Amino acid sequence: MRETGRSDADPLPWERPDEAGPPGRQPAGARILGAGLRAAVLLCLVTVVVHLGAVFLHVAPPNPVSRKYGRQVDAWVFPLFEQNWRLFAPNPDSVNRRVLARTARTAPDGSTQVSAWTDLTALDHAAVEHDPFPSHTAQNLLRRAWAAYVDAFGSDDTARSPRAVMMRKYLGNIAAERVAGHRGGTFDFIQLRVVTLPVAAPGTPPRGRPPAPVENRILPWWKVTPHGK
Repeated sequence: MRETGRSDADPLPWERPDEAGPPGRQPAGARILGAGLRAAVLLCLVTVVVHLGAVFLHVAPPNPVSRKYGRQVDAWVFPLFEQNWRLFAPNPDSVNRRVLARTARTAPDGSTQVSAWTDLTALDHAAVEHDPFPSHTAQNLLRRAWAAYVDAFGSDDTARSPRAVMMRKYLGNIAAERVAGHRGGTFDFIQLRVVTLPVAAPGTPPRGRPPAPVENRILPWWKVTPHGK
């Protein structure tokens, strides 16, 4: 049988050269994109490993590694990733705290206008009440910010470390955003008041009047940006 339409000099179909390049060779753009994707995945994996390691050292009992790298761990964890628990031992609050805030602004005539107190804790409770999927932010952000402030300052409101300055700004920003989101308006200063109430023992019958606060702490006025953020 004789083949027609092809000379002996013509290459077979599978022997024809590929105009796009040798088989298995990717274009330069695809190679760059693949290398960038691999680098991004590697960076994400490294970040996750560093984050998990820092959080573990933060919550683990004191050990030589956490003592050696304590400053680096604190710089990574605080204030956004702070944990309020110890390994296998939760640390619940033993008192109830109400955080209130009021603002002040300078009027065009030079007078100072001070607002009434806004109960930020009551706003958080109202946001999670009857909600089957309550927000973690509404439940814990303000409460944990105040706990971190107390850890940094104690009973004195004078900042004696960079972390104390950071926690004061962190708490003030949270309070300013809550007040601005609740009633709007602009203000130049904000002041916090924290009322600590005792927790009644189990089985204690309710009384006609609320329990007397064990602490009523009023913080100094803090300067904030005019838009309240």
